[in-house]
Amino acid sequence: MGVVVLAMLGSLAVLAVAGPLWWGHAADRPDPSAVLQGPTGRHPLGTDHLGRDLLARLLASTWPSLLPAVAATLLGAAAGITLGALTAVVGGRARRLLGAFVNLLLAFPALLIAMFFAALFGAGARGAVFALAVACAPGFARLTQTLAAGVAGTDFMVAARVLGLRRHRLLLRHVLPHVAEPLLLNVTVAVGSALVVLSGLSFLGLGAQSPSYDWGLLLSQGLERVYTEPLPAVAPGIAIVYAGVAFQLLGEVLAKTATRHAAPRHAEEPAPPPAPAGRRPASPDHVLEVEDLRVALPAGDRTIRPVRGVSLALRRGEMVGLVGESGSGKSLTALALADLLPDGARATWNAHWFLGADVGSLTRGERHRQLATGMAMVFQNPASAFNPALRIETQLTEAVRAHHGTPRDQAVEQALVQLRRVALPGERRLLRSRPFQLSGGQRQRVAIAAASMLRPDLVIADEPTTALDVTVQRQIMDLLRRLRRDDATAILFISHDIALVADTCDRVLVMYGGTIVESLPARRLADGARHPYTRMLVASVLDLTADRDGTPPTVEGPPPDAAGTDPGCPFLDRCPQRMDRCAVEGPVPTLLAPGHEVACWRPLPLAAPPGQPETEEAET
Repeated sequence: MGVVVLAMLGSLAVLAVAGPLWWGHAADRPDPSAVLQGPTGRHPLGTDHLGRDLLARLLASTWPSLLPAVAATLLGAAAGITLGALTAVVGGRARRLLGAFVNLLLAFPALLIAMFFAALFGAGARGAVFALAVACAPGFARLTQTLAAGVAGTDFMVAARVLGLRRHRLLLRHVLPHVAEPLLLNVTVAVGSALVVLSGLSFLGLGAQSPSYDWGLLLSQGLERVYTEPLPAVAPGIAIVYAGVAFQLLGEVLAKTATRHAAPRHAEEPAPPPAPAGRRPASPDHVLEVEDLRVALPAGDRTIRPVRGVSLALRRGEMVGLVGESGSGKSLTALALADLLPDGARATWNAHWFLGADVGSLTRGERHRQLATGMAMVFQNPASAFNPALRIETQLTEAVRAHHGTPRDQAVEQALVQLRRVALPGERRLLRSRPFQLSGGQRQRVAIAAASMLRPDLVIADEPTTALDVTVQRQIMDLLRRLRRDDATAILFISHDIALVADTCDRVLVMYGGTIVESLPARRLADGARHPYTRMLVASVLDLTADRDGTPPTVEGPPPDAAGTDPGCPFLDRCPQRMDRCAVEGPVPTLLAPGHEVACWRPLPLAAPPGQPETEEAET
């Protein structure tokens, strides 16, 4: 498509430049002996009423036909984009007035407005250009208004207003750069439409006037004898269609090019890694097992690897906490397990079992069906997880109706049962609500109810309590415990709250730099952590005995670079226990006690009770 468009636009450009130079003289030279001739060898399209060669006039009029269309589009786009973008930087009353003005202009067809203003400005090419600019400006204004509305309420716009930036700077720096791409694509497409409209105005006698001429005027003159000599009328029509299609296709090509980086790459999905010879089968009591999970994300000319060899297993009815600072790879690990990685990301593993099935051996459809019915996710922000245009009833029942074929009435009853389980009052009224009509706590409860509709074997809760107050947080945790107890559901609980994880989970996985650095029972997190990073995380949790005047303890130093390729320990630069071996060899998980593994060449000794020295243990 790109090659075809390039060829079409190139031919138009050559004709626009060379047409007046090569055929301009022949186009304007009358020949009384060849008036109104049909197509001949000397005049392939025939001649007009003055004996002028119609092919030469058609080729020479390329520039007078294209230039007004481009000029009218640019003038209309400039006026419309400015008008629409102003709605994002002016006050409420001015915004409403501008919106009403745009709506008023859009109430009339663009061609009717163009004809009215062409007659108002006077017949001629200049009047037609200004008339078409006025006609197409409302369309650009409405598009810009819609795009700018998504920018006007952002945090960076609020911050810019607080800083006191003037409106023209807000417009040029903060609004237009964020909406420029779709506007430019629309301008390209609009040139083709403008060409057709201007040709129509010339055809009606409101555009180019003799002795000037363009394709529209040539079409009008050729139509007078279309029944005797159709070619003089058909040829200008073909030229108009050819140029219009060229600009329309240019917009399509540019749109595809702009969105190519975000296009899904299902056809390029990598094949699952081959199974190692002699690999053990899945454990019957495990819902999920994954070994050496890795995630790679393309970022320009380099590759980011935020997950670098995660191994974990969850038993039925077990609640496992996954903790670590921001950027450690927790959420990407969860998305990789649920096959929800962003486009372009690639996940590999040595082994991946879910509900006893080898995920790598399943087809894409089989994997999606198994994950859709056996796994559920509760996201941190349920407002973005729900569709604001659909009612809660639709979003709660669509899964059981799609995967189990449950009738609508029965699915609604199941939804009411789940809403009662999460202690939401007014269930039937709530089913008729939309997500934006609920509070944050209610949306999170509905998200948990939706996750339990299919009675999944595994629920991944990605920071479900971070944005909630402590009262609602406690209620959400009680709901997860009830879900685990009643349905024997395994729960992978991702959180930054170390104290909450220690209080509610059975085991804790500590993640740093894309790897699991420590796995231990939750009850031992406070006094049994052996990895320096885990010990620092625990020490950063303040309690009532903390010194309010002192500096809160933190993990000093920056996190590791996700694109780095250093072979050593990812915690090397921040570790007070580092030694030479840590810089050249990454630590491997070592079993220190039943259920307690640490990936560290020099684990810390056990924390001693108050008043007693720490226990000295041999270096592993």
